Amino acid sequence: MKAGPARLLFPAIRWDSTQGFDAQRSAIENALRRGVGGFIIFGGEADAVRQVTAATQERCDYPLLFGSDLERGAGQQFNAATQLPPLAAIGAMNDVAITKRAGRLTAEEARSVGVTWIFAPDADVDLEPANPIVGTRSFGSDSARVAAHVAAWTRGCHEGGAMSCAKHFPGHGRTTDDSHAKLPRVTASLAQLERDLEPFRAAIAAGIDGIMTAHVVFEALDPTTAATLSPRIVTDLLRHELRFEGIVATDGMGMQGILDACDGSEARAGIAAINAGCNVLLYPTDVNAIADAIVAELGRSLTERRVTESLERIAAGVHRAPTRAAGTWGDVSSGAWAGEIALRSVHSLRDRHRLPRAFDVITVDDDLGGPFTPPARDVFIQSLRDVGMDPDEVEAANADRAVVIALYADTRAWKGTPDISATARARVDAAVRMRSDAVIVLFGHPRLAESLPGNHLVAAWGGEAVMQRAAANWLGQDGERR
Repeated sequence: MKAGPARLLFPAIRWDSTQGFDAQRSAIENALRRGVGGFIIFGGEADAVRQVTAATQERCDYPLLFGSDLERGAGQQFNAATQLPPLAAIGAMNDVAITKRAGRLTAEEARSVGVTWIFAPDADVDLEPANPIVGTRSFGSDSARVAAHVAAWTRGCHEGGAMSCAKHFPGHGRTTDDSHAKLPRVTASLAQLERDLEPFRAAIAAGIDGIMTAHVVFEALDPTTAATLSPRIVTDLLRHELRFEGIVATDGMGMQGILDACDGSEARAGIAAINAGCNVLLYPTDVNAIADAIVAELGRSLTERRVTESLERIAAGVHRAPTRAAGTWGDVSSGAWAGEIALRSVHSLRDRHRLPRAFDVITVDDDLGGPFTPPARDVFIQSLRDVGMDPDEVEAANADRAVVIALYADTRAWKGTPDISATARARVDAAVRMRSDAVIVLFGHPRLAESLPGNHLVAAWGGEAVMQRAAANWLGQDGERR
C-alpha cells in the first residue's frame, strides 16, 4: 500500500475505566482507513494493551509505530508493568548506570505490550521553580548532568529494543506557563538557551530516534511563533546545526499552546508544523480534519518535499522498530530493583525523626481534580503496616498521637502551577500546629519544602505506588518496634 500524507498522523488510543479499549474501536478503524502512521497509547491493563496493539496491527497492511509517554517506566501508563521513580529522583542519585538500566527496563516492558516508540526521556533542564509542567519530569537543574542522564537513558532504551524520543525541543525548562493551557514565551538569551540545548546534543550523539518539539515561543530563536511551527528552530537549528537525522514529532496537536499560535485551528497548525520540518503530528484530536487539510494543501501552502521527507523518515523509523510484541512485564526482579532505587531516592530534608510504632496518618491530596484519576493512595498505609508499623488514617491531628502527613503534590498538566494549593497548605499547617513533631512526607518536588512548616520533612518525589512503598519502607527502617 502506497503511503499517503495521513501517515504523518499518530492519534491516541485511550483506555476507558469502564469500557477498556472497546470505546476506541470506531476511532481506530477510522484512523486505519485514513492511513495513519501509528498511535499513542494512554493507559490500560498491560495485557489489554498487548491485545489492542496486536489487533490493530493485524487490521493494517503496513507496519505501524505504537508510542507512549513512559518517562516513569512502562508502569506509568500500563497497569501490572513496572513503575519507576520520577526522572528527578533518578537524576538526583547521579548514577548513570541506574539511568541506563531504567531506560532498558522501560524499553523491554514497552516492547512486551507492543509499544515500539517511547516518548522519553525528558531532556528539559529544570531551571525555573515556577514551571508548572516540568518539575520532577526532568533529570535536574544542571545541564551537564541532565545531558549525561539523557544519553544514558537513550542507550539503555536502545539496548531494550525500543525507539526513543527526547523532549521538548529546544527546552521547556524555563517556561512559567503550561503549553497544555496556553502558548508560553521564553525571553532567555541565546547564550542561556545554549545551556538548554546541551541535553539534546547529548541525545543526538547517543543515537536518539526522535525529538519532540515544544509548543513554546523562544524569542531569541524565533519571536514569531512556537518552536513546533518554526523552520528556524526545527530545520535550521535542529536539522542543520545539530545535524539530527531522526524523526521530529510535535507535542500534542490538541494542546492550547499550538492552537493559540494558529488562531485555534488544529489543521492550520498541522500544515505549519510539517512545513517547519516536523515529521509526525502527535495526538491530533480530529484525524479527518487534519488529513483532509494535508491533502487539500499539498502543492499549495504545503510543499510535497516536506511530506515526502517525513514519509521517508517515518519509514526509516519503522524499519528500526521491533516488528512485534516480545517478552514480559512486571516480573518480580524488575519490581524489586525499582523498589530498591525508589528507596534510595527517599531522603530527609529536615531532621530525620524516629516514629513510634503506632501513629496517625493524614492524607493531604493536592492532586485531585483534572481530567484523570490520580493514583490510589492506600498503598502508603498498607506498606506502613507491611513493615510492622500501626498507622491509623485520620482527618486531623490529635495532640496525644504522633502524626505523619502524606502530602501528594505532583506535577500535573491541568494544575497550571507547581505550587501547593492554599487549601492543602492550610491542612498541613493545622496538623503541624497541633503536633510540632509531625512528619511530613512530600510526594512531590523537594523544593516545595520551602513553603511547608515543621521540623521533620521527607522527600519522596512523586505519588505513584512505587514511591508510596519506598516512603513507607524508609520510615520503617528506624521506626520503633514495640
